[in-house]
Amino acid sequence: MSEKTKANGPTKRQFGVTGHRAGLLALAAFLMLVTAVLLDFGPLRMAMFFASGLLGVGSFSALIASWRLKSAQLRAVTMVQYLFEREADVCFVSSDDGHILYANDAASDAGMGDKESLTDVLADQLLDAEGKVRDMIATCQLEGRCDEEVSLRDNMMRLSVKRVETGVLVWEIQKSTPVSEAHHGSATPRLPMLTVGRSGAVLFMNPAARHLLGERKKTLSDIFGPNVTDLQSATTVYTSDGEQQCLVAEFDATAGRREIYLLPTETPVMRDGAVQFDELPVALLKVSPKGDVLLANRAARQLIQMDIASQTVMGDLMEGLGRSIVDWLMEAAQGKTVNQSEFLRLKREDKEVIVQVSLNRVLEGGEVSLIAVLSDATELKSLEAQFVQSQKMQAIGQLAGGVAHDFNNLLTAISGHCDLLLLRHDQGDADYADLIQINQNANRAAALVGQLLAFSRKQNLRPEVLDLRNTLADLTHLLNRLVGERVTLTLNNDPVLPAIRADKRQLEQVLMNLVVNARDAMPDGGEIRVTTEGVELAEPLERDRVVVPVGNYVSVTVADQGIGIAQDKLQKVFEPFFTTKKTGEGTGLGLSTAYGIVKQTGGYIFVGSTPGVGTTFTLMFPAHGTGAEQVVAPEAGARPDLPQVEHSGVVLLVEDEAPVRSFATRALKMRGFTVLEAASGEEALDVLDADHPKIDVFVSDVIMPGMDGPSWVRQAREEYPNVPVIFVSGYAEDSFSDDQARIENSSFLPKPFSLSDLTEAVQARITSG
Repeated sequence: MSEKTKANGPTKRQFGVTGHRAGLLALAAFLMLVTAVLLDFGPLRMAMFFASGLLGVGSFSALIASWRLKSAQLRAVTMVQYLFEREADVCFVSSDDGHILYANDAASDAGMGDKESLTDVLADQLLDAEGKVRDMIATCQLEGRCDEEVSLRDNMMRLSVKRVETGVLVWEIQKSTPVSEAHHGSATPRLPMLTVGRSGAVLFMNPAARHLLGERKKTLSDIFGPNVTDLQSATTVYTSDGEQQCLVAEFDATAGRREIYLLPTETPVMRDGAVQFDELPVALLKVSPKGDVLLANRAARQLIQMDIASQTVMGDLMEGLGRSIVDWLMEAAQGKTVNQSEFLRLKREDKEVIVQVSLNRVLEGGEVSLIAVLSDATELKSLEAQFVQSQKMQAIGQLAGGVAHDFNNLLTAISGHCDLLLLRHDQGDADYADLIQINQNANRAAALVGQLLAFSRKQNLRPEVLDLRNTLADLTHLLNRLVGERVTLTLNNDPVLPAIRADKRQLEQVLMNLVVNARDAMPDGGEIRVTTEGVELAEPLERDRVVVPVGNYVSVTVADQGIGIAQDKLQKVFEPFFTTKKTGEGTGLGLSTAYGIVKQTGGYIFVGSTPGVGTTFTLMFPAHGTGAEQVVAPEAGARPDLPQVEHSGVVLLVEDEAPVRSFATRALKMRGFTVLEAASGEEALDVLDADHPKIDVFVSDVIMPGMDGPSWVRQAREEYPNVPVIFVSGYAEDSFSDDQARIENSSFLPKPFSLSDLTEAVQARITSG
C-alpha cells in the first residue's frame, strides 16, 4: 500500500461496490410500486404491486445494512489509522473473514502491506496459518478478543485480535523476546537491542533496550536525534531521563532490516577519543618511557583499585621485577623488550593481586609512549605455585628417600660392626662405654632416617584395624605428662565412631607431635582440644589444594589457643627441616613425619591458623567397614624366640655395599652358618651355576646396580625352587611389595638391622623353610 493511498483513506479494494448496486435496485423497485398504485392496477397488477413492494423493502434494508457496515469499517480504519499509523508494532484492520482492509506503516516496512488476508501475512511464519487465523477469529467472535503467543525459530511472536465494531477486527503482530532470552528469564543481563525497518521505523525493542531508553521509540530519529545519519559515529542516545553515552553496533538482518546494539558507558565523552579507550574491556595503561601514567581506562582502574593522579608513576602501582621499572620501560620504548610480558604484584593493601603486563610501543606526533596491557594472573600464579609446591614436595620426598636409603646402609655397617666389637668387650672394659655411645647414637640416627622415610612415604607400616577412642584413651596419660601443668588437654570423642586401618605406633607418634607443637605454641598456658568425629562426605571436599573424594571418614582435630602461624609460612610447615621454633628447639621433622605417615595411611592432613588466635590441625582417615571388626594384633612384628646357640646352614648373601656385606658375613659365620658372598645379582647366579652348591636360604638386597634382588631370585628359583628368601633394604617394604608378593616363601628385613636381627631372621627361615 502506498503512502498516498494511506493518506487518502480506504480504497475500493478495501470496501467494494456491492452496497451501491443494491441501493439502486431498491430505489427502482420502489418507483415501480408507486406507479402501480397511481394507475389503479387490477389483481394481477396488484400482485405485482406487492411483489415489488417486498422487493423494495428488502433491498432498502440491505442498503441500510451495507451503509452501516461501511460506516463501521470507516470508523475503525480511521481510529486505527490515528492510533497505530506510526506504531512500532504491525497492525491490520480486517473483516470477519480475515480480509485485510487496512495496514499501518510498520506492516509496510516489514513487507506485509500488500497482503490480501491475514492468512497470507502469517503463511511465511506458521505452518497452518489458515487454521490459526480461523481459530482466532472464532474465539474473538465469542469473547471479544483473542491473544496468542507463538514460538518461532528465533523469536516469540505475539498475535492479538479484538472486535472494535460489528464485522471489524483489529490485529496486532509483535515479534517479542527471543526464545533464548525468554527462557533465561529476567535475571540474565542482555545487551540493549532493537530492530528497525527500511524506513527507520523501530520494529522491535528487547526489554534491555526499553529499560535503557525508558519508553517505546518509534523511529531512529527519536533515539539518536534528527541529525545522525551514520550510526557508526553515534555516541549519544536520548532516553526518558536525558542523554546517555553509548557505543553503537549495527548489523544487517533479513528483508532489509537492521539490528542495532547499544552498549551504555558511564564515562562522558572526552577529547582525543578517550571514551573509546576507557570503554575497552581490557585493562590498559598509557605510560611515558619515564613511567608516568598518562591514561588508565576503567578496566585498569577497577583492577588496580588505587588512586591514579597526574603525578602517579607505574612504580607506585606495582612491583616485582627485581630491577627498576623505569629501566624496563626505557628498554621497551627503545624497542628492545616489546611484547615481552612480566608478572608484577600490585601494591594493593586488601589482597595480593598478580598481573601479567605486556608493553606495546606507539608513536604519536613524534613522541614515543607505551601501552601496557594488564591481565589478572592471580589464579594462574596460584595454580603455578600449587604445581611448584607439589613438585617440590615430590622432589624432597625422592631426595629424602634416597638419602635415607644410603644412610641406612651406612648405619647398618656402623651399628653392625659395633655389635661385633661389643661381643669382644664386657662392661669392665675401658672401651665398653664408648662402644655403647656409638651404638646409641647409631640408633638415634636410624630414628632420624626413619622420619625422612616417613615423609617420603617409604617407611615400614604395620597397619591394623583401630578404634581411635581406645587409642586416644591409652595415649591420654602420656599426653597429659607431655603438656605440663599450665596446659589443659580436653578429649571429645564421637560416641559412634567408625574404625580405621592404620599403624598404631605411627599414629600415636603423629598425635604426640601435634600435641607437643600445640603445647609449645602456648608458653603462657591454655587449652588443647582433641576431637574425634565421624564424617560422611556427600560431595568432594576441596581444601588446601586437595580434593577429598566422597565417602565416610574419621576426623581427628587438634586445636590450640597459641600464637598461630603466619599465612606465608602455613603451607611450608610440612616441609622437612622447616620450623618456626628457635635454633635447638626443634628439628623441623615432626610435622613432615606426621604428613608422611598420614598420607601413607591413605588419609589427609590440613592446617588452619589465625595469628594470635590459635592453630587447628585436622586429620581425616577413610573409615574401615562398620567399625565392628575385631582388632587383631599384627603378626609381622613378632620374632621367633630362639636360644643363643650355634646354628648351621648355608646362606647365599647378595649385597652390593661392601661394609654391610662384610658385617653380615662375619655375623652369620660367628653364629655357625656357612656364607657364600656375592656383590650383585649377576655374580650370585654365577656362583650357583659354577658349583651348584646346596643353599638353605637366600639373603639379598633389593636395590642393586644391574639386576635387582627379585629379578635374580626368580631366575635362581628355576633350579632352587624351594629355597626361602630374605630381602633386605633401606627402603620400605611397600616400595617393592608387589614384587615380593610374586615370590613365594619370602620375607623382609629392613635396614638398619642388628647382628641378632639378622641371625634370628636367617634361622627362622631355615627352620620354617
